[in-house]
Amino acid sequence: MIVNIDLDFNNIFVADWVMQLLSDYERFGPLLGIFLPFIEAFLPFLPLIVFVFANTYVYGLLNGFLYSWIGSSLGSIAVFLMIRYLGEKPLFRKLKNNKHVKQVTSWVENHGFSPLFILLCFPFTPSSIINVVAGLSKVSIQPFSLAVAFGKAVMIFSLAYVGENILSFAQNPKRAIIVTISMILFWLIGKYIEKRLLNQSQV
Repeated sequence: MIVNIDLDFNNIFVADWVMQLLSDYERFGPLLGIFLPFIEAFLPFLPLIVFVFANTYVYGLLNGFLYSWIGSSLGSIAVFLMIRYLGEKPLFRKLKNNKHVKQVTSWVENHGFSPLFILLCFPFTPSSIINVVAGLSKVSIQPFSLAVAFGKAVMIFSLAYVGENILSFAQNPKRAIIVTISMILFWLIGKYIEKRLLNQSQV
């Protein structure tokens, strides 16, 4: 119980610090609001949820969501490309050939968009691991980018929506319904685009 209280206190302290930082640098426009979620992809110990809440607090729901989504999505894709490039290096080649890693990467390769999308929809999924595994696999950049774009859109919009007014979200079930519908809609759109890309690649 004491640990939870300390953790909550620390999170509140970090949130206040980030909000103050964003307020001070608001004159730079969206750059800082995009940069913080971007760098979180490389430093996963940073609290993405705090950055999303802070962006929503400073820039408003729509812009806060947009800046957080752009930064986090670009960060994930950048990590994916970095791991894909480093995958041919001796250290990463050894990791790629590890039995357990090969099982995970094979599963990702066989299932493609859907599991990546679903995993990225949830705020507490270790997206840094997903980025690395996908980078080590043979999944192409197109389905991965789609899964990141649509999955993180659902996840970050949910966080921004909750962060805008946590109490009203708890008291108004309609908000939960909107988030669920958004998740289904993004999944359908992503599957449709993936199918079109696969058809084009076979032509």
